[in-house]
Amino acid sequence: MMATAEAFTSRQFQWKLVAAALAEHQRRIAEPGFDVEDLERPRDNVIVFHGVGGIGKATLSRKLEAALASTEQRLVQWGEPHWPGGRILPVRIDLSRTANTSFEDLVLTIRVALAELGHPLPAFDIALRRYWEIRHPGQSLECHLSHSGLALKFGTAVTEQMLPNVAQGLLMPGNIAHSTTGQLDDTLTRALRDRCRSFRALAGCAQLEDLLKVQPDLDALSLYLYLLAWEIDQLPADRRTVPVVLLDTFEDVGDRTHRDLERLIQRVIWLMPNAFFIITSRSRLQWADPSLRGQLDYIGPTAWPGLTPPVLGVSAARSGHPAPGRGRQVLVGNLSPEDCEDHLARRLTHNGQALIRAHVRQVITVRSHGLPLYLDLAVMRFLEICRTGRAPQPADFEHELPALITRTLADLTPDERHVLRCVSLFDSFNLTLAAAAAGLQHDAPALRLIRRPFVRENPVGLWPYRLHGHIRSTIRSADHEEDRWSPRDWEQAAGRALTALGAQWQAHTGRDRTLLVGCLRQGLALARDFGLDLGWLADAAWAYISDSMWEPLALPALQGIADVLETPADAIVELLAALARRQHEHCSITSSRLAAVTHAGLLPSDVHEMALYYLAEAQRDLGDFAASRSGMQIVADGGGRLAPAARRGLVHLSRLAGEFRMAHASAQSLGWSGRQYRVEGDILWPHGDMDRAAAAYAAARDQAEQHGIAGERATSQAQRALVLAFTDPDTADDELHLAEQYLAGLDLRAIGFTLRVAALVRDAGTLRSLDAGRALRAEIRDAGITAAEAALELALAFHHAVACENGKVRAVIRRLRELARTGAYAYYADIAHYMAGLPLPTSSAARWIDGEGQTRNRWHSLVAARRIQTGHTN
Repeated sequence: MMATAEAFTSRQFQWKLVAAALAEHQRRIAEPGFDVEDLERPRDNVIVFHGVGGIGKATLSRKLEAALASTEQRLVQWGEPHWPGGRILPVRIDLSRTANTSFEDLVLTIRVALAELGHPLPAFDIALRRYWEIRHPGQSLECHLSHSGLALKFGTAVTEQMLPNVAQGLLMPGNIAHSTTGQLDDTLTRALRDRCRSFRALAGCAQLEDLLKVQPDLDALSLYLYLLAWEIDQLPADRRTVPVVLLDTFEDVGDRTHRDLERLIQRVIWLMPNAFFIITSRSRLQWADPSLRGQLDYIGPTAWPGLTPPVLGVSAARSGHPAPGRGRQVLVGNLSPEDCEDHLARRLTHNGQALIRAHVRQVITVRSHGLPLYLDLAVMRFLEICRTGRAPQPADFEHELPALITRTLADLTPDERHVLRCVSLFDSFNLTLAAAAAGLQHDAPALRLIRRPFVRENPVGLWPYRLHGHIRSTIRSADHEEDRWSPRDWEQAAGRALTALGAQWQAHTGRDRTLLVGCLRQGLALARDFGLDLGWLADAAWAYISDSMWEPLALPALQGIADVLETPADAIVELLAALARRQHEHCSITSSRLAAVTHAGLLPSDVHEMALYYLAEAQRDLGDFAASRSGMQIVADGGGRLAPAARRGLVHLSRLAGEFRMAHASAQSLGWSGRQYRVEGDILWPHGDMDRAAAAYAAARDQAEQHGIAGERATSQAQRALVLAFTDPDTADDELHLAEQYLAGLDLRAIGFTLRVAALVRDAGTLRSLDAGRALRAEIRDAGITAAEAALELALAFHHAVACENGKVRAVIRRLRELARTGAYAYYADIAHYMAGLPLPTSSAARWIDGEGQTRNRWHSLVAARRIQTGHTN
């Protein structure tokens, strides 16, 4: 009887490192001086295994998870480690790009795994419920967990664990857990403030009240892991648990330029010092490198003492002279010849004896160079030969890896080879995509292919199947000679694949952003790599920008953009990549990238106008008003989809130049498509006419609500909060809270700055420190948004005028004059004079709607009213 088994080379050295590090971690968190809320203490709760692709890191990760979960799954030679305290709870998360694991998925996976404890974690669950209801209105967390497969994966009544038990854990009335987010926040916040007896379980959590006030975005979600760590620390002695989180394929969380997801994951590890993290990656973690300051939150050898070089590898350990250092970055090297022999001997057996004979094993071992992927492919080749009735010979394996893949292709049927080549064009795929890309009318070859060992499955992914990375990358060069594809064959297959992706997106009737972004990511890569026509990608680009979500498209960056934009596909990839990154890069970078796209002249006219419009926006933010006006005028005259927005842009440029009368007259014809009400508010508030401005912004917000435009709704509400902050701080507080809710889930950096400026205006006259203003100024300058910096300086002028600090008002005026060198916002310095009752050195150049005197009086009255409210006397 022949048997196959998932043989695994012992990797005993790696296991010993994990066991020792985990035991040390348990001893450390059990020490009397350990404080889970200490955010300054260096972190030593992570170990990294890194090595080349195909070396066996993913298998190591899976085996570590199994060994930590159960002694029955642990290799005998690994022994029985002694865990000094508490239960070990492993949870493994695949971070590969094809697994499409988002940061939300990561957090939910950790929380769902902890449901196995059978103990409520109310502090975290309340914050999570608040986040989810604001970020995902209309989709319950319970339904998401069920549909995502997480509840099924962990085999526990997760939804019963998480929110009805919030009420039980806090001794609240049972209906509170099902209250609206606002009611729950208010109830909890009041109870925490009063230290109510029923809430004493949470009263010791120092940061809970503050975290519930934070805008619930991805940054806030990462901060909530502090609450989860605190809850784990509060577990009763009989349920003490150490979560061990295994993060596999860490190299796919982002490239070395854009570290947004890596920053969030690093924050999770830092905020959960009582959890232990095992990372497997192709690259070492660079967190101990001081040169990365500013890209990640916690950087340097002091923060991460275990991640400093030198690397500790297998060869060093075997030599008996391991390199000095903490050894938390471990190189996973190729398998030794002995390990390869052991793997092959145990992988296939017949009546308890090794089926692969010694002389065949020897050839495979030599050819593999210790690469586990080669061993697996060789075993598959061995089985295929056995099925023909022939005994495999050493000569059947005298091939390097690409040649072995060629032999593997030869073992497939012609239809299967055809499908394999087609699906190699996808990062991930389903049966529908596979059949459509192959041009087949039946699924049978694709069904047979997905059962092959080189096809990986992720049931909860957007598309469940993907080829092994080495197979996919080698498939073209290691093609079968008899039916090798020509470049035209590959291009035609890519065209079918692109059409299939478009059909999946267009067939979906709902507003599924995940599907849109997934189709764009794969479709853009196909169009660029094969020089295909844009087709549906142009419409998808318009859909992508419509909601102002700006999800990263994760496409490799082009180098020397001006020299390599050769096709429309090149241009649209760069356009969307620039727009996706503009919320995270300085405006000058965005402007440069978009200028390269427009100068290339490769895009269809409507998409070219998209690039031209956003370039004009970036130029306006940088103060290049002549170029911005020219671009806006071209788009407005073109009469395309962005013509109303461009006409609004021209009105804004008139306003920035102080031409208020012209701007106000032009605004009257903008209508909803040109956001007339918001533009009117933008014109009215510099005149100090806050009541009319607030009413205009409210009308703009309500219109946006009616049309379902989330970004416009958030923008108008933020502006309304700003103007009311000048007149009524109490009302402004409520308006700010509403604006934060509207902004949740949107990536609108400038609007976030507006809200923070509004908070400073609300507190003007009572601010004890201007540290928040200085920090905000630095962030705004990093972003290169002149409008936000001018608004911030005006807020500071208001504060100093209320506090009767005219010398500091004059300092603000000097900064405003520096900003006005571009020709815009010159009237902000005039407004600062009006606030403090200072004379202008020359008459105002602004064309105020009802004259300079009325404007001066309104601003000075606002300052006088705030002085009365705050007890300041002139």
